Amino acid sequence: MHRSMDEPTGAAGAPAARSHPAPARTWAPPLAEAGAQPPDPAVLGALLLRHGWQRRGGAPGRYGRWTPPGAADAAGGLLVPESAAFPDSAELMEEALAALARSPAPSARDILVSLAVPGDEIRWRREIPESAAGASGWTEAEELRSAARQILLAGALAARGRAGYHGARHRRKARAALDEVLLGPGADGRALTAYLPAASGRAIAVRLCHALHATREAVDYQRATGSMDAFDSAVAAGAGRELTEALITLVRGCEGARVDLRWAPAAGAPDGCPARPGPVEFSPGDLPALRAAGARYLRDEPAVRVRLTGAVVRLRRSGPRGAGIVRLRVLAGAEVGHVRAELDEEAYRIAGHAHLVGLPLRLEGRLESRGGFRRLTGASQVAPVQVDEAERDRLMKALQENVDFFEEACAGEES
Repeated sequence: MHRSMDEPTGAAGAPAARSHPAPARTWAPPLAEAGAQPPDPAVLGALLLRHGWQRRGGAPGRYGRWTPPGAADAAGGLLVPESAAFPDSAELMEEALAALARSPAPSARDILVSLAVPGDEIRWRREIPESAAGASGWTEAEELRSAARQILLAGALAARGRAGYHGARHRRKARAALDEVLLGPGADGRALTAYLPAASGRAIAVRLCHALHATREAVDYQRATGSMDAFDSAVAAGAGRELTEALITLVRGCEGARVDLRWAPAAGAPDGCPARPGPVEFSPGDLPALRAAGARYLRDEPAVRVRLTGAVVRLRRSGPRGAGIVRLRVLAGAEVGHVRAELDEEAYRIAGHAHLVGLPLRLEGRLESRGGFRRLTGASQVAPVQVDEAERDRLMKALQENVDFFEEACAGEES
């Protein structure tokens, strides 16, 4: 298993990767550590049933014998106790988990992972034609993983707030919310499963459940009537440009794709969601509607009036006088990492002096959706802000590390 939300990817349209990939994390069965508590037998039974295992007899009220899909008889099946109340239930569970670890059934590993990471599951399935080239399986697997990452990020963004287009807003916190999400191997490019821990990932799973179904309904409405109005109302459910772009990545190059969500057996279904959500399917015929919706979301998302505080990290203007452009690392006031702002001559001078003494700026303006909410227009009320000594020292250190660039950028500034 891999902490794949941090993995770099070269796929087009994929979310920006972090500066370094997280190492692969090896996984052991839940009882591999000494003193580990066995999982709830009811949870194991629910997972076996979910993955198509069949119960074939057993002592009523004490234990059941389960066999994998396609098994002709009960030989070699698992003995799973009905509950943890019986004296030998812990021993039976240890034996069942050991048998699962040795089982050749494809679903055995998925069941063990679901026990080790109690939470919700999101499954992707792509229908791709048989390829004559052996190397194409790796490419298709990367495409599927890229689409899965984008869908998860879209869900995390929607869980932070509803918007037709998030751009650069909320991305740091959205990515941080996905730190504990695991993605399965998915080596063939056709199937992939994400495991969202119930404690930290339930809000993302719930938002994706609503957003995917709302997007599917909006696509159906557009294809039936030609109207895009349903996409506007779908924003309240969590739909937006990030999700439509992720679905385009998922569907492009295949004959169809399906997203299936399963709730954690131990936690049950959340309020407002069906106990067993139906799978959501998309096909290449949906691509025109998804592309049109993405363009609509990008065009219609309004600018936001903000009053933000940021540290100046870059200054540029064409001559020794006049207006200039500054780049700020946002400290407060907006959910973006950096913004660019055009300042008049006096405001630019204030920004340069504040940078020299290690003080951030406070200013007001409109955060434009064009460019991903990274540009501030109509800047006013530009003034330096007092900060504590520790923050000022850190800002001064950043200045010293880039002093050559700063001197070049500020050439011609008056003292």
